[in-house]
Amino acid sequence: MSTDTPKSNPAGTPSAPLPPATAWRAVARCVIESARMLATRVVHWPRVNVGRRLRFADGTTGEVYRETAVAREPVEPCLLVVCFRLRRVRGRGHTLFRWESWLNTPLFVGFPGFVSKLWLADDEQGRYRGVYEWDGADRAEHYARSLWRVLALVSEPRSIDFRVVPGLHRDEVLADPALLDGPSASDWWRLIGTS
Repeated sequence: MSTDTPKSNPAGTPSAPLPPATAWRAVARCVIESARMLATRVVHWPRVNVGRRLRFADGTTGEVYRETAVAREPVEPCLLVVCFRLRRVRGRGHTLFRWESWLNTPLFVGFPGFVSKLWLADDEQGRYRGVYEWDGADRAEHYARSLWRVLALVSEPRSIDFRVVPGLHRDEVLADPALLDGPSASDWWRLIGTS
């Protein structure tokens, strides 16, 4: 399967990267806006969810090792879950990646509509997840399809995927994962519990 082969999202939108030029322009605009946001200190790193373990319908779990947020109340809330597996990273390499991931902050906070992100450590299958709240499903999808190009530089291409679920606040889903119940209960992105 090529990285450009669409997969299905719950809302029927394709999970595929944007064309390279479109994606890289969006990432460049994001980095510039992120620098402004970081300089004006509107980006925060709450600790309330750090250490929390999220369980998914496919039987895997991921521990939150960082949260990034901005003070923005979404008008059109949506949940976004992104997944990828790093290429050739094993053992202590995962610890190094988690430390290095601080440097990745400018690659997402400046995208229009970003509200918050939970960074999950690698699961039992070596996959990382980001669990986001976004303002606007179209904006979340645009971000995820742009990010795909960045992830493709360091990830196994077939491991990159995302799901956008409109109409839900991330914290609502954390409090009541049954909000995500649906026909495909074994999905990698479907949260079923926390501890």
